[in-house]
Amino acid sequence: MKKDELEEMGFANIDQYRAKRTGAPEAVFCPGKKPRQIAEIMKALTKENEGNIIATRATENDYAAVKKVLPRAVYFEEAGIIAAKRKGAPKKNAGSGSENASEGKLKGTVAVVTAGTADIPVAEEAAVVTELLGNHADRIYDVGVAGIHRLFDKIERIRNADTVIVVAGMEGALASVVGGLVETPVIAVPTSIGYGANLKGLSALLSMLCGCANGVGVVNIDNGYGAACLAYKILKRRENA
Repeated sequence: MKKDELEEMGFANIDQYRAKRTGAPEAVFCPGKKPRQIAEIMKALTKENEGNIIATRATENDYAAVKKVLPRAVYFEEAGIIAAKRKGAPKKNAGSGSENASEGKLKGTVAVVTAGTADIPVAEEAAVVTELLGNHADRIYDVGVAGIHRLFDKIERIRNADTVIVVAGMEGALASVVGGLVETPVIAVPTSIGYGANLKGLSALLSMLCGCANGVGVVNIDNGYGAACLAYKILKRRENA
């Protein structure tokens, strides 16, 4: 690694060339950082990166600080995402539906599926990041196994996607069910939604890891960002094949 690929800021060591190595710029994880630090890191990242700069788990206070140094930055409240919009960014009013396609050419479609309404914040993190990385997110929410007919009503949309992200709390059963119904890669995201024995998502995580459907990968609890990045890499490899 060349010395100029890193930018030392005292409180942070910026990986300026991550996009060239991995296809996506370094993201900023906001918890534990001061708003001014988040703002300075995001501003520094815009110097060497053409793609959208992303901060995750961000608050309104974080956004206010970023907005001062990057006036074009937008905040997706439900997703907890700040984006320094550059190319292929979704519209500010992103919600459910096809109107949220990113600007510019789309590389593929990722179905973002939730078991329940309470799982939507994690799903929105995945969906918004998917769009910021240049793909289309097809949001399919509240189709959990407690009313499995809701899933069957949407199954063709899910099957038509290039990759599927399944976000589920409680016992996390939806990931295995979807994995047994589609031929595309399925990325499972356990959430911390559930009563006591859910153990803040641990039960859903273990259930997804022990699922009997093949072709299902599992990311960490509430990690919508990680799921979106994995989907992006799958689609990028397919696009370049």
